[in-house]
Amino acid sequence: MKYFQELKRSMEYLANKKNSIFIGQAVEYPGTAMYNTLIDIKKEKKIELPVAEEMQMGITIGMAMNGMMPISIYPRWNFLLLATNQIVNHLDKIKILGKNKLKNKIIIRTSVGSQRPLHPQHQHVGNFTKPFAEMCPNVDFIILKDAKDIFSSYKKASESNKPTVLVEFGDYYNEK
Repeated sequence: MKYFQELKRSMEYLANKKNSIFIGQAVEYPGTAMYNTLIDIKKEKKIELPVAEEMQMGITIGMAMNGMMPISIYPRWNFLLLATNQIVNHLDKIKILGKNKLKNKIIIRTSVGSQRPLHPQHQHVGNFTKPFAEMCPNVDFIILKDAKDIFSSYKKASESNKPTVLVEFGDYYNEK
């Protein structure tokens, strides 16, 4: 299978989970390459949000606290940076703050922006996985470089009681 096809298959697998919901930018309307991986997902499984990254992460955490399994989509790592407060101070600490009673399943989907065929400039191609992994020991970070690892990684995230950030690579959508 190809990289894009495995992403699409993974999103369809997650959509079949009763409590799953896709939330973020370009989930219901086109605007990023990630949108095409959600094209066959039912509209009632998607919540389109404006560009308000910190608010999105707050909503994501709240949904998980109420039994949902949000798949929160940030098209680029550079955009996810704007949710740093929620990730570091709330998401990473949710088990401690909730005295380990919360069984949240949170999937955060982000990407290192594509550089080919056109470089979008440096504010769109960051990869901040390493520093975030160091700041957030209670969150799993998975880098998706190979198509063969995509489905199993999203499946693992959907079964984990630990929030998971999955990092895709925009250039691989058409290259691998």
